[in-house]
Amino acid sequence: MASTRILSIIGRKNAGKTTLTVALASELARRGRRVMTIKHSHHPADVDRPGSDSWRHFHEGRAERSLIAAPDLRVLFERSPDEYDPVALARRYMADADIVLAEGYKRAPIPKIEVFRPSVAPTPIFDSASPDAPLWAAIVTDDLDFESSCKVIRFQDTMWLQLLASLTIERAQAIDG
Repeated sequence: MASTRILSIIGRKNAGKTTLTVALASELARRGRRVMTIKHSHHPADVDRPGSDSWRHFHEGRAERSLIAAPDLRVLFERSPDEYDPVALARRYMADADIVLAEGYKRAPIPKIEVFRPSVAPTPIFDSASPDAPLWAAIVTDDLDFESSCKVIRFQDTMWLQLLASLTIERAQAIDG
């Protein structure tokens, strides 16, 4: 890939977005792609332990940014205004990726793969009448009877993950420019 590209994995709560994102990232990495991910959340993230040195740097010291540097791992804590634009985040933090998988961001104007499970919700988020409908690269489902004007990939299909990875490479949007 010549430039960093981005695609969002969306779906209803508990549909399997994280499981699909992890599987897709792993398959793309297996293919030699440099993969990075963004996890969208509506809740504040607090992954550090209160009282630890790094927690104290960031919280008690009120540092704008704190970087934990350990062997084979870097974690950056940063104070910033709410930024829900996955393209801007990818440009700032992940510009050296081949592909960025953004979990969530269903309203962002970027290509999407939707996880749809009828056991979670009776209908997908996808609406063929919506002006955003062309952004859907595919709907991945376990419903053998589901049909759509959007490409449908079933978890039961042979090599569904390989097909989805190829589709991701094809449909992901370049973030530069």
